[in-house]
Amino acid sequence: MINNISILKNITILYAEDEKDLREVTHQILKGFTKKQYVAQNGQEGLELFKKYEKEIDLIITDVNMPILNGLDMVKEIKKINLNIPIIVATAFSNKEYLLEAIDIGVDKYVLKPIDIAKLLQVMSQSLIYHELKDLYTDKLTNLPNRNKLKKDLDQNNIDLMALLDVDEFSTINDLFGEKIGDTILYELANKLKEYFNEEDYLVYRIEADKFTIVAKKNNQDVNEFYNLCKAFADKIEKESLLIDEDEIDINITIGIAQGDGARAFKYSQRVINYARTKLQRIMIYNESFRIQQSFEENIKWVKQLKVGFRENLFQAYFQPIVDTQTKEVHKYEALIRYITKEGVEIAPYHFINVAKKTKLYPNIIKIVIQDSFKLIKNKNKRVSVNISFDDIANEETTAFIYEVLEQNKEFTEFLEFEILESEEISDFNEVSKFISEIKKFNCIVGVDDFGAGYSNFNLLTLLDIDFVKIDGSLIERINTSKDLEIIVNTIANFSKEFKVKTVAEYVSNEDIYNKIKELNIDYCQGYYFDKPLSYDSIK
Repeated sequence: MINNISILKNITILYAEDEKDLREVTHQILKGFTKKQYVAQNGQEGLELFKKYEKEIDLIITDVNMPILNGLDMVKEIKKINLNIPIIVATAFSNKEYLLEAIDIGVDKYVLKPIDIAKLLQVMSQSLIYHELKDLYTDKLTNLPNRNKLKKDLDQNNIDLMALLDVDEFSTINDLFGEKIGDTILYELANKLKEYFNEEDYLVYRIEADKFTIVAKKNNQDVNEFYNLCKAFADKIEKESLLIDEDEIDINITIGIAQGDGARAFKYSQRVINYARTKLQRIMIYNESFRIQQSFEENIKWVKQLKVGFRENLFQAYFQPIVDTQTKEVHKYEALIRYITKEGVEIAPYHFINVAKKTKLYPNIIKIVIQDSFKLIKNKNKRVSVNISFDDIANEETTAFIYEVLEQNKEFTEFLEFEILESEEISDFNEVSKFISEIKKFNCIVGVDDFGAGYSNFNLLTLLDIDFVKIDGSLIERINTSKDLEIIVNTIANFSKEFKVKTVAEYVSNEDIYNKIKELNIDYCQGYYFDKPLSYDSIK
């Protein structure tokens, strides 16, 4: 599988190739995965481009046999200017003598012609990782070290005290003021963190959109002292409005503090911040008693609730419309599980799904979803898409149930679709292919969810007999404001069309995003712009 391709989206490459057709095709593909490309027709032109744009270029891909100046001679000259620039050669030759020469002059990797694009992308990412380019470890918005850098520091350093900081209701802030303002808020908050937590004693990271981590450099720092410092910062943020474009905007933050060896402290800080929110506390310190209370007791509570829910039919599928992008007419519905309390309160799956998976109760959920889906299909003549994970497919009891239900409902199975979740977690493609073959005997169609997340599942188009892909929401939710995301989604759409695979965009939350999706000719889309998940009774 292709791994770590996501790091390519922020890089600029120099690509040298004298064969016109190959150069143009490869350039078009690279456009979809990299930020910027400089293209040369020969080694001399490539050398001149590098001299001119050295500070921008992160990686070089070059042919060997080129006129005026060949690829290896170009590399030799470039290495005199920048010894550390990652370089990949593409060649039709495979003899040891040539490869040794390439290695000798500092070439990192090579790919053989004809170029396998998947292999090229993988080699590019590997080369960048090897050189530890700045973009891999730095958040572009705030210029803080990012989650990758935190993971690396946790592995390499004796970190034992940290705080996780999360902006409260940040999605609401984006909805109210727009993502541009949201980004500015995060930028200003990052600056305040850097000013407040001095770099001699603390490291500050941005690890997710609205989440920051503060790490104490000194081992054995007093946790109460750290708590007081973090609390004072939270007080400061609460009292002082952020000045954004001459407008005052108020934000609140929640902080979870944890102590332990690196990775454990990070895990505990995530736990405690979630628990702090349930208790409406702005800041909280993790300890072992909390661990028992929050982790174990909460899990036990949900195990009991799950069993009661299955016994008393408190679980039911809700259905979110998926519409034809051009006409906005409902094409089908995605079935989503909900826990409905006896008081009628809807509880989303993120509260209980992990507990269900870890306690062998999860197969009951897929059974309910499929049964409710057939109810909608048979009684209201609707097409329904059902989520299914690799764990479901690998579970013989679950697949046996699915095949039995399909057999019992043969005349309606053409209206049922399956959406494979967690595609990056698939460990046995033969197992998945077998499942797809079996359900296609019933005329069901199959798609892949979260497509394009990390760009690691492009090869699913060739490995599996799929009919549609659902483009990951992280690529869609900001597509109207990000040219890079637009290019990536357009690349996915074009790849899919080549394989005659339909495309679905999720997280379509407003008209601007919808218009962009329509412009890119994505076949279908879903999101709150059209409708929320609906109960069976509310669907006409």
